[in-house]
Amino acid sequence: MQKTRSSLAALTLGAIGVVYGDIGTSVLYSVKEVFRSGHVPFTPANVYGVLSVLFWTLTVIVSLKYVVLVLRADNNGEGGLVAMLALASQAVKDKPQLRKSLLLVGLFGTSLFYGDGVITPAISVLSAVEGLEVVSPHFRRAVIPLTLLILLCLFGLQKRGTAGVGKFFGPVTLVWFFCIGALGVNQIVGHPEILAALSPHHALLFIWHSPGISFIILGAVVLCVTGAEALYADLGHFGRTPIRLAWFSIAMPALTLNYFGQGALLLANPEAVKNPFYMMAPAWALLPLVLLATLAAVIASQALITGAFSVTRQVIQLGYLPRLEVRHTSERETGQIYIPMVNWGLFVAIALAVLLFRTSDNLAAAYGIAVTLDMLITTTLTFFVIRYRWNYPLALCIGATGFFFCVDLAFFSSNLLKLLDGGWFPLLIGGTVFMLMMTWRQGRNLLHERLQSEAMDLPEFLASVWRHPPARVPGTAIFLSGEPGTVPNALLHNLRHNKVLHAQNIFVTVRNHEQPWIEPARRLWVKSLGSDCWQVMIHYGFKDEPDMPAALALLRTKGCRFEPMETSYFLSRDVIIPSISHRMAPWREKLFAQMHRNASRVSDFLQMPNNSVVELGSKIEL
Repeated sequence: MQKTRSSLAALTLGAIGVVYGDIGTSVLYSVKEVFRSGHVPFTPANVYGVLSVLFWTLTVIVSLKYVVLVLRADNNGEGGLVAMLALASQAVKDKPQLRKSLLLVGLFGTSLFYGDGVITPAISVLSAVEGLEVVSPHFRRAVIPLTLLILLCLFGLQKRGTAGVGKFFGPVTLVWFFCIGALGVNQIVGHPEILAALSPHHALLFIWHSPGISFIILGAVVLCVTGAEALYADLGHFGRTPIRLAWFSIAMPALTLNYFGQGALLLANPEAVKNPFYMMAPAWALLPLVLLATLAAVIASQALITGAFSVTRQVIQLGYLPRLEVRHTSERETGQIYIPMVNWGLFVAIALAVLLFRTSDNLAAAYGIAVTLDMLITTTLTFFVIRYRWNYPLALCIGATGFFFCVDLAFFSSNLLKLLDGGWFPLLIGGTVFMLMMTWRQGRNLLHERLQSEAMDLPEFLASVWRHPPARVPGTAIFLSGEPGTVPNALLHNLRHNKVLHAQNIFVTVRNHEQPWIEPARRLWVKSLGSDCWQVMIHYGFKDEPDMPAALALLRTKGCRFEPMETSYFLSRDVIIPSISHRMAPWREKLFAQMHRNASRVSDFLQMPNNSVVELGSKIEL
């Protein structure tokens, strides 16, 4: 029992640092952006109304939608939009057209994650550093250079992994939540009447008297739920109970106290609207608070960067992006990875956002469209999961998700008003990633069709080979094949050029599935083809660690010999030649060929030993 409690405490502390680091820094800019938009007349009644809207937004979207409902939709213990997409697509697998539509919607939502991943670190770090302007106006010129320097250091350290500093995430963020809660309490004590805004009737009165203004400011109110998707995405790391416990016991109370503290300050000093968070602090605490806020923003950014690495690997294994170089930064934790191209691509985009928008106010205008569209997609996929996978009654499914759909739609519609003010930026990033995903997927399908049209049946081919058998050399040869039962190009090249076969030949096909994990007992499918030839299929989930030698080691339990020191891996390195066709636009064919050329080696992705790999090249026209 004691061990269970200590484990729960450790997981809860970890969830505070990783899951809630992002939403914890939203107090830096949310209230400020609502009132600085110029749409809300500054009156005590409106202060009560806005605070009530903020509180009930947190309650409805985070507490009810994500913590209570969405966290229940786990995919073998895993969460996140990719896991939800896999659940929804499996639930409607008997409806091909609907499944295809859901896949497109879910993949577009996954693409938007990268747009959100650019704006969120930029606005978090920039708004934290802007606290220096409150300390002294002379620091204004240093804000952007210092922000870029902090971001450069953060992304430069990614290749070293987070194992060393990750253990500080929870304690530092816990200190952050304690401080923002204490700042709020200090102000609330002077104006305890502000707590009346907890009542939803203030929000309803505000919306009733100013429906137009209420709709417009939803684009700023949504800033208070930055990082809400992280609740679901990190389900596999921490579990449902620690995430819920961390929210209701630490994060939600601290955020509420701070927001109401900012409201109390505004009632006493309307001039504080230029930066109510930092102006809550006494002068002696400003610099330490800026440093703590910057640390909290860096931790929030770190969690998002790590999430980008994880999502990218999952999408690669689902077959919607080319293989990229993946480095492991921890010998103990397989999930701690570093993808250089994603890392520096994110940094360039974030630095561009900082230089383009220059202030957190301007970045706030860019934030919202991507994240609210993601929330809308999550709600939509949740409906199909609870209706077709859990088989709940239709009325209950509509009731459970319909309310949240309307709320998400209202926030998304409001954020569309910011499209020309910067909302186009995350959409451009998400749209670019989605285009790359679709180009890669369609190109792979065309390549597969081309190879299949020319493929020979493997059993028939082997039967013809045995009529006039070539010389056989000691050892085992592994040949990769896109489809089981077809002759790999590498085998043809090997016979043509080397005119030999190994004593044992294993034809391997790798299959990735729309579920996070495949247990070891289901990892291999093996079929004997006679004459020491074997057909093998290796199964991986989208969160499994591809390791072909480790998987093939299981062959010993299937009656097939496997000695790593006597094994060679024969791979076909295809060079794509774009051709004039009506299946894909010429520019997309060229893009696919470039993506294919720059993809990392399959031997690295499947962790084959480099000194045992033989690559045989061929040219293929689409």
